[in-house]
Amino acid sequence: MTPNPFLGVIFHWLGGFASGSFYVPYRFVRKWSWETMWLTGGVFSWIFAPWVGALVMTNDLATVLSETPGSTLFWTYFFGVLWGMGGLTFGLTMRYLGMSLGMAVALGYTAAFGTLIPPIFRGELFTKILPTTSGQVVLFGVLVCLAGIAIAGLAGMSKEKEMSEEAKRASIKEFDFKKGILVATFSGVMSACFAYGLDAGTSIKAATIAHGTGKLWEGLPVLVVVLLGGFTTNFLWCVYLHVKNGTAYQYLSPTSRPAPVTPAVERLETAIDAPGEEVAEHAPGLGDDAGPGPVPLLRNYVFSALAGITWYFQFFFYTMGETQMGRFKFSSWTLHMASIMIFSTLWGIALREWAGTSSRTRGLVALTLLVLIGSTVIIGYGNSLAPVESAH
Repeated sequence: MTPNPFLGVIFHWLGGFASGSFYVPYRFVRKWSWETMWLTGGVFSWIFAPWVGALVMTNDLATVLSETPGSTLFWTYFFGVLWGMGGLTFGLTMRYLGMSLGMAVALGYTAAFGTLIPPIFRGELFTKILPTTSGQVVLFGVLVCLAGIAIAGLAGMSKEKEMSEEAKRASIKEFDFKKGILVATFSGVMSACFAYGLDAGTSIKAATIAHGTGKLWEGLPVLVVVLLGGFTTNFLWCVYLHVKNGTAYQYLSPTSRPAPVTPAVERLETAIDAPGEEVAEHAPGLGDDAGPGPVPLLRNYVFSALAGITWYFQFFFYTMGETQMGRFKFSSWTLHMASIMIFSTLWGIALREWAGTSSRTRGLVALTLLVLIGSTVIIGYGNSLAPVESAH
């Protein structure tokens, strides 16, 4: 299959749309704690959807996984566990730096480390990427994406300056720049481990191709393993919160009991998940009904499943897009991060998140979109310049 980088960009945009939208169905869930909602959706995100996707679209999944060396399975799974750990400190990043600066710093680290570390580790950055015009254009696109994330942070900080003093205090609980940068670095680098897990599973892709799977679907068996690692971290954290908050009964109970609200800092959401959550917070008329009363169990399961499957589709399309990027498929991670930011920003505009802000703030939002969209076009163009025979 001849790579088509511009088709790859479209696939990454679809993945970004899924990531920027997945949290919205959660806002229809009623009288469940965050941990109940998150783990229910997570079963669909990290277990059900990856297995169904790989079983339907690839050949001999069980055989492919059984033939994969144990070391490959371990590292692919382990990086999934580390990716899940990226959420352990993301809430603290918001507490110490505020939503806008915290998210910009964490997303910047995630985009930079997830994109550049794999080719550096393989020794390709200085031998195959920097010496070529196409590689230089791709790297320029990566820098443009990072600039777009920085501008998004400036837009958010501009909005925060326009808030009332009371709203500012609620937004940034205990500002501490040093602590914030440290935890944002940890959270961002751990969130980037998803890219390392996909890279570690390269031999799984080769094995599924050898069993007759089409090139477009080669990444789906890798997702089964990486997401199992992510499930492990999230499952353990949600069980901890169930024990702490006494909320495990909610899965089967038709009525709810008064329970402590889970603080945002205890939520296990990585830098990849956060833009979708921030957007959903602004959805009018949606949200959680706290307090005792009847619980719409069926509705909660349906919307949690919808959210979980939508979340999975970000990486379903990611793996498809990666197959189209040719020689410089490492740039897929930047395309993914840029696409998440593009669609979460568009959702924010649609949900009037920026209503009432100054023309300067709205101008920064528009510039964010322009720069991020430009970065995806530049990266797609750079990949199209690479010789076709070099694509793998």
